[in-house]
Amino acid sequence: MSKIIGIDLGTTNSCVAILEDGEPLVIPNEEGSRTTPSVVAFNSEGERLVGQTARRQAVTNAERTFYAVKRLIGRRFDDESIAHTSALVPYRIVASDRGDAWVGLDDQRLSPPQVSAIVLEKMKASAEAYLGEKVDRAVITVPAYFNDSQRQATKDAARIAGLTCERIINEPTAAALAYGKASHANGLIAVFDLGGGTFDVSILQLEDSVFEVRATNGDTFLGGEDFDNRIVEALLDDFKAKHGIDLSDDVVAMQRIKEASEKAKHELSSSPSTEITLAFIATGKSGPIHLTYHMTRPDLEKLVGDLIDRLEVPCRAAMADAGVTAKDIQTVLLVGGMTRMPRVKQKVQEIFGKPPEDGINPDEVVAVGAAIQGSVLTGEVKDVLLLDVTPLTLSLEVAGGLVEPIIERNSTIPCRKSKVFTTALDNQDMVRVHVVQGEREMAEDNKSLGRLEMHGIPPAPRGMPEIEVTFEIDANGILKIQAKDLGTGKAQSMRVVSSSGLSDDDVKQMLQDAAQYRAEDSERKLTAEAKNQLEGLIYTTRRSLNEYGASLSAEDRAAIVDALRAADESLDGSGPEQLQASYENLAVTAQRLAESIYAAAAESMDDDDWEVDDEG
Repeated sequence: MSKIIGIDLGTTNSCVAILEDGEPLVIPNEEGSRTTPSVVAFNSEGERLVGQTARRQAVTNAERTFYAVKRLIGRRFDDESIAHTSALVPYRIVASDRGDAWVGLDDQRLSPPQVSAIVLEKMKASAEAYLGEKVDRAVITVPAYFNDSQRQATKDAARIAGLTCERIINEPTAAALAYGKASHANGLIAVFDLGGGTFDVSILQLEDSVFEVRATNGDTFLGGEDFDNRIVEALLDDFKAKHGIDLSDDVVAMQRIKEASEKAKHELSSSPSTEITLAFIATGKSGPIHLTYHMTRPDLEKLVGDLIDRLEVPCRAAMADAGVTAKDIQTVLLVGGMTRMPRVKQKVQEIFGKPPEDGINPDEVVAVGAAIQGSVLTGEVKDVLLLDVTPLTLSLEVAGGLVEPIIERNSTIPCRKSKVFTTALDNQDMVRVHVVQGEREMAEDNKSLGRLEMHGIPPAPRGMPEIEVTFEIDANGILKIQAKDLGTGKAQSMRVVSSSGLSDDDVKQMLQDAAQYRAEDSERKLTAEAKNQLEGLIYTTRRSLNEYGASLSAEDRAAIVDALRAADESLDGSGPEQLQASYENLAVTAQRLAESIYAAAAESMDDDDWEVDDEG
């Protein structure tokens, strides 16, 4: 049975891991890094760049470089958070035909699952290069507070990338799985997960390799990107106050400021202060203007004070839902790069009354946990049982726009629950089941997941028909619904459609597009390799011709010169087959030079007179 890889598909960085001989292993990418930036770019030639290569060219290609796209998954274009994000990123956020938030690439629109799929393909390729075999199955992690549509969008991304998503598990749960497997710890654990785009906290009970999630809470729009943006805003305000120039409409300047802000944030985790300097950021009446800004750790903590405060409410709520207090929790695990910030660690200690565990890598532990879960599914690991929960209440809209909860939040999954409803009008022949997710009392204030219509109910006084509605949540936290008329036995079911706006036809088209891109990428790689090989042969042949060409006959010299000219011409716009043909032609022709050199050397040795001075 083929291996199942574990993938942490992060907002800022992604990571892939496997279990090898019972031990977790983080797989480095082709650049040698253990994590890969979740960045995708398209250059002017249409070539697709992923990871560090995409990040390096972001300043000069900002509008076609997409990062933090995970924050758009499952969000409507008219969402208030999307408007805020759109003002801070250099690329365009546009509305899909269904009103969801997508990104704009020239005259095209790309869905967040499409962009995420490109990152997943990179993870898949790294695993295949390391294992030396095809990989087509994965366990993928998501923020614990992702709703149903966001989880389905993640599965769509995996499918587009050519991966079967065997299981979706929550990021904090994966981290606890990795920690518990390594430490064999028992007791209550709090996992505090503050990543690039989301914040989650989960309370878990670990007991003899049984991992039971007691409660989870979080904020899907709180993470490192928000901390970066506070620094960006401070730099923009300071520059405008000093020079009267607003840089927010300058795409290149904004990308440079974004990168400098992220770097400053990292430096302030280990240093008390930092200098932000960006030369030639703008031009004024007297010439070029440079951006300089001195920032201390207290300055940063003041800028992000309200963000730090927002971390406390989900933690208190998770403990309350789990029925525990901070004193009951033995260990606090830190997950996500933002937990390296000293003020965040201090806040964690204030909330839980104890210093957090410092012995895990916050960037890699989630992928490791996903890999362990993958090995559980293949049977390689047999002594682990994972019991996760659903993060948000699933309800139906009833008369008056109220909600009727079916599955309460923090219910252990997989689970199945049913309730019987009836009609509100006499002779009502249709029932519309409106499914919402959230904790508000009114349906309109919650997240709408979909509607199911059941037709053909026999005429009857109101209140007489009995319609049983069943909610079933699978191990991935994805919802299926069935409505059944108990009188006639007629049933109607649906799988909630992801609010990423992707139908099955959309996904099929994206699969075709992805396959086309893979073929084009492979062609580009073969072309680049063949071109490099040919350029190397041209260089060595030309150098040898200049050095030893005098020993050639006029015919051989002309043949080599012609072959060099043909090889030079093929470097411009030829495909890998033509380049390989030029290489072989030049290699065969250039052999005449070697033959001539060694023939001349042999004649020289034959002509030499050897004298032996023997005076003995």
